[in-house]
Amino acid sequence: MSIRLKLLRKKLGITLEVLADKSGMTKSYLSKVERGLNTPSIAAALKLARALNVNVEELFAEDHNLQARYSLVRSGERQALVGDGAGPGYTVLTSQIGQRSLLPFLVQPPRDFSDPTFKEHQGEEFLFVHAGQVEVDFMSERVLLEQGDALHFNAQTPHRLRSVGECQAQLLVVVQGGEA
Repeated sequence: MSIRLKLLRKKLGITLEVLADKSGMTKSYLSKVERGLNTPSIAAALKLARALNVNVEELFAEDHNLQARYSLVRSGERQALVGDGAGPGYTVLTSQIGQRSLLPFLVQPPRDFSDPTFKEHQGEEFLFVHAGQVEVDFMSERVLLEQGDALHFNAQTPHRLRSVGECQAQLLVVVQGGEA
């Protein structure tokens, strides 16, 4: 399970701190699980699966033949990964994360660059502004996106987002992971 937990967490682009917060477990415990020094109980595995929005089998599955033909997540079944789903944060729009190379999210960026760190990861990223306006900061350049605009870029380029304008921006973000 240690390899699968770290793989799923990295694919989602979340830190151990975020996973600890979402699962109610400590960062040190999760680190030990990822390194194979601890084996989680069934209850802990269920909490981790819920926090990562995956079926518990995905934490243990090594066989990629388990992939279903499709993933359907109804609007009422979406799970917020960061935030509460109503305000800033992001929500996973698929299941079987560990077995997919494309990861779609519904993102509602904060109104300011409250997190000074820039995100960068393997693969590519595609943004589509569903509502509002968004500013994408690439360190050396900032790009303003309006409703209906789309942006596709190398995800290794350091980047961060913020909502601008009167209404909360809402984006469809699709990340293509480097490993899958």
